[in-house]
Amino acid sequence: MTPGVRLAVWSGPRNISTALMRSWENRSDCHVVDEPLYAYYLAETGLNHPAREEVIAAGETSWQVVVADLTGPTDGVYYQKHMTHHLIPQLPREWIASVTNVLLIRDPAQVVASYVRSRADVVAEDIGLVQQSELYDQLGGSAPVIDSADFLQNPEDYLRWLCAYAGIEFTPTMLRWPAGPRDSDGVWAPYWYDAVLVSTCFEPYRRREVELHGPALEAAERSRPHYERLRAVRIVL
Repeated sequence: MTPGVRLAVWSGPRNISTALMRSWENRSDCHVVDEPLYAYYLAETGLNHPAREEVIAAGETSWQVVVADLTGPTDGVYYQKHMTHHLIPQLPREWIASVTNVLLIRDPAQVVASYVRSRADVVAEDIGLVQQSELYDQLGGSAPVIDSADFLQNPEDYLRWLCAYAGIEFTPTMLRWPAGPRDSDGVWAPYWYDAVLVSTCFEPYRRREVELHGPALEAAERSRPHYERLRAVRIVL
C-alpha cells in the first residue's frame, strides 16, 4: 500500500504540466486535482480568461476550502497540478510547506509564444516565473526545480527521480496513457488542452524558434532573470 503522499507540482501555463498530470493519474494508487486554485484566482482578480464564468461556477472560490483539501489526510498519492500565477498576494502561503513541492519551469519565450495563442493579453505575472522564484525563496530553496526541456529528453529517469523524491515506487504505467479527456480535467480543457487530449505519452523535446513583440516580448524579458536563476539550481540527470 502506497503511503499517503501529497505531491504539489508548481508550474506556469503552457508547460508539460497537464501531460505530467496524465502520467501520474495513470498510476493505480494516484488521484489528481487540476488547478484547484483557478476558480478562486479568477473570482478574486476579475481577470478575463477563456471560460471564466464556467471555471468559477465549476470550481471552489474559497481558498480555505481548497487548502483544507490539499493539506488534509490522503490515501495513496494525491497529485496536485498547480499554477504559480494563482498565488496572488492576498492568498496565504504558509500551508504550502506542509505538502511535498516541486517547481516545473520552462523557457519564458517558449511559454509566452504558446500562451498568446489562447489569450492575447499577457504580462510577466501571468506566466508564473516571478511567483516560482518567490516560492523557491519561501521554501528556503528546498523545493527541487525541473526544467521541462530536460524532462522531455529523458522522461523515465526524471519520473523515477520524482518517485524517489516522493518516497514511492516508480511504475512504467507513468510513461504512457490513453488518449482523450478525463473527468479530472478542468472545464477549461477545450481552450488549453488540445495537444494533451490526443497525446498518449510525452512528446520528444523539440526547441521551437519564436519571435515576440510588444507586451509579449516584455513579459518574456521580465521573466527571464527568474527563469535563469531557477534553471541554475535545477535537477540535472
